[in-house]
Amino acid sequence: MSETAEVVGTEQDEVENQATEEAAEDTDAGNEDDLLVQEGDIAGDYLERLLDILDFDGDIDLDVEAGRAIVSIDGGEDLDKLVGPRGSALEALQELTRLAVQQETGSRSRLMLDVAGWRAGRREELRELGRSTAESVVSSGERVRLQPMSPFERKVVHDAVATVDGVTSESEGEEPKRRVVVLPSS
Repeated sequence: MSETAEVVGTEQDEVENQATEEAAEDTDAGNEDDLLVQEGDIAGDYLERLLDILDFDGDIDLDVEAGRAIVSIDGGEDLDKLVGPRGSALEALQELTRLAVQQETGSRSRLMLDVAGWRAGRREELRELGRSTAESVVSSGERVRLQPMSPFERKVVHDAVATVDGVTSESEGEEPKRRVVVLPSS
């Protein structure tokens, strides 16, 4: 075989290998989306049974976003009871729902649950808190320690702080008193 034929053959092999890898990635992404849809369906069924037991009204919406199943319950008068003070009941309900999904699928779930739009509203409050705290730290040059927060809340604050130049953030402490600290960049 000539050197030119070997190069052409090698290039063709590389193109075929790349096409095979891309097809495998597409299949993996499709399987991941299928698993997330399955998680949402299992969670929806679990939460629907819970609402029936509690005799609460509510519409369950399922979505897949950013590599996780998103389930929300809206529309009922009693749903605030499922949120609790500072979202404590919502966090517990989310963990129970994740466990129900894990029991069915055999794998850990990163499912996110929102009830009565509480988490969406809280996300906006936390974004504003993160931005305003970061701007305050830029102005003063002094670090600021925020109140203890849940992992969800800390992530939102960290993301908001990251949008402001001249500051960084880190978490300190142990659960349940883990908090965000915003400090000037070095």
